Amino acid sequence: QVHLVESGGGLVQAGGSLRLSCATSGRTFGSYAMGWFRQAPGKEREFVAAINWSGSSTYYGDSVKGRFTISRDNAKNTVYLQMNSLRPEDTAVYSCATTSYTRVVSTTGEYDYWGQGTQVTVSS
Repeated sequence: QVHLVESGGGLVQAGGSLRLSCATSGRTFGSYAMGWFRQAPGKEREFVAAINWSGSSTYYGDSVKGRFTISRDNAKNTVYLQMNSLRPEDTAVYSCATTSYTRVVSTTGEYDYWGQGTQVTVSS
């Protein structure tokens, strides 16, 4: 059984930074791409970032490009999301997900296992 557990969320002031982590188990982590998504109250789930199996390729949603960085440590079965220059509109529940693809993918239907999510709140 595949498990994904996010951590690192919290309350931060606008302009601040947070680093999210997603620890995985139950799947050969280093063989598959990973992604981060977020969902704010009353809004649809939004793609944030994705990384391929090796970490050599990344892809970002337009709203976070240049501010967020996705990375992975295959030895630790963990994917990270470094979030800088945070804005109030970044407030959401952030979830990591794993896919059967090895390349980066960005739609929710391409991911098959999800974590429970971690709350990120950015105050103005």
